[in-house]
Amino acid sequence: MRRSGTLSYSYRLLGGHLLQETWDPEGLLSTLPAIATTLLGVLAGRWLRRRQASPRMVHGLAIAGVASTMLSLAWGRFVPIDKNLWTSSYVLFTAGAALVALATLYWVVDLRRWRWLAPLVAYGMNPTAVFVASGMFTKMLLPVRVGGEEGPALYGWLYARVFEPWAGPLNGSLAFALAHVALWWAVAHLLHRRGIYTKV
Repeated sequence: MRRSGTLSYSYRLLGGHLLQETWDPEGLLSTLPAIATTLLGVLAGRWLRRRQASPRMVHGLAIAGVASTMLSLAWGRFVPIDKNLWTSSYVLFTAGAALVALATLYWVVDLRRWRWLAPLVAYGMNPTAVFVASGMFTKMLLPVRVGGEEGPALYGWLYARVFEPWAGPLNGSLAFALAHVALWWAVAHLLHRRGIYTKV
C-alpha cells in the first residue's frame, strides 16, 4: 500500500475533519495504533515485574524485540513504516527497537551493575516531568524574537549564534540537542536529589 493510498482512506473516512489537508497525524487512524504502542509497553512492564532479574528476562526481551523488528520489516512491504501516520508497521518497528534497547540497558544496569550509568537514573525517575517541561520550554522560546518583531526566534538564534559558528551546521545541531538534553538532565537530577517525583 502506497502512502498516497493510505492518505486517501483517511480522507474518505474523515472528510474535512483532518489536521492536514488529506491526512491527520493525530486522528482516529493513528490513535488506534498509538494505543497498541502503549499496550506493548504495558506488556513489557508486566514481563519485568513478574520475574526476578536474570539473563532469562533479558533473553525474552531481546528475542521479542528482534522478532517484532523483523515482522515490521515484512509487514512494511504492505503498510509502510510511517511515523506521521503511526502505521501498524511503525508500531512493530519502534516496539522492537525499544525492547532491544531495554534488554541491553537491563543487562548492563541491573545484571552487570555498570555504575557509570547511574546518572541516567534521574531521567528515568521523572520522565513525564522532563518531557512536559522541555516541550513547554521550547514552545516558550519560539515566540520570543531577538532584536524586535522581525528578528529571529530566540530558539533558532541560540543555535545560529552559540552552536553553529564553532561546530558547523551538522555538528552544531547535534551540540544544540546535547545541550538541551544536559539542561534537562540537570533539572531531573535536582528533582531526584530532593525526592520530587511526578506520576500519572
